[in-house]
Amino acid sequence: MAEGRVENLYTQLKAMAVDFRIRPGERINEGVLARDLNTSRTPLREALNRLVAEQLIDFQPGKGFFCRELKPNAIFELYELRKILETEAVRLACERSSTDDIKKVKEELYENGLIYAGKTIREVTDLDEYFHIGIAQLSGNSELVRHIKQINERIRFIRWIDMWSHVKKTKGEHKKIIAAIEERDSDKAVTYIQNHINMRMDQVVSAVKEGVSSIYITGPEDIFDRRLETTEV
Repeated sequence: MAEGRVENLYTQLKAMAVDFRIRPGERINEGVLARDLNTSRTPLREALNRLVAEQLIDFQPGKGFFCRELKPNAIFELYELRKILETEAVRLACERSSTDDIKKVKEELYENGLIYAGKTIREVTDLDEYFHIGIAQLSGNSELVRHIKQINERIRFIRWIDMWSHVKKTKGEHKKIIAAIEERDSDKAVTYIQNHINMRMDQVVSAVKEGVSSIYITGPEDIFDRRLETTEV
């Protein structure tokens, strides 16, 4: 029962951290949070420590737990790391994946995955992540998949912002990536995935500014609950 309670708290707190419902750099009041979540401090701290290990929450000795900062340099470094990992993922996918597995990813995650009309930014970003994880799974390396998932969680807020203006471009790029993997053309697949993921520092700074404005003025849900146009292009 206790283990299930911690898992439930962990899931709730992770969503709060990813969505920045706790503001960047804000100290987490454990007493208030325990009351709001109807729990005691022991399971709450266990859940918070799990998020510290995943770098979604910060801990400062003698001060307590804090929501992570939304820093452009940190975001940029995560995008660089994501590009390195996904580059190797598509290279291995070209070498190792079976024709049937590629077909399954194409049918389940590309052809239906980015039908974006009428969906929210959150929904489309989720589908985009499923596509990239599906490609990573074709590599046959579970550790590679795990690290990509963790990076996705840490940059998801920025990806929500980016997806608003790039959803049409993203759909076309997914098509090129999966086609290159089908052809076993690793050089082409690597070029496509790197161009697809690449995020310049000025773009990161702009996205962080928009994110901070949303968090403090309109609320973070202003970003991920935006609904896309109702017709596909």
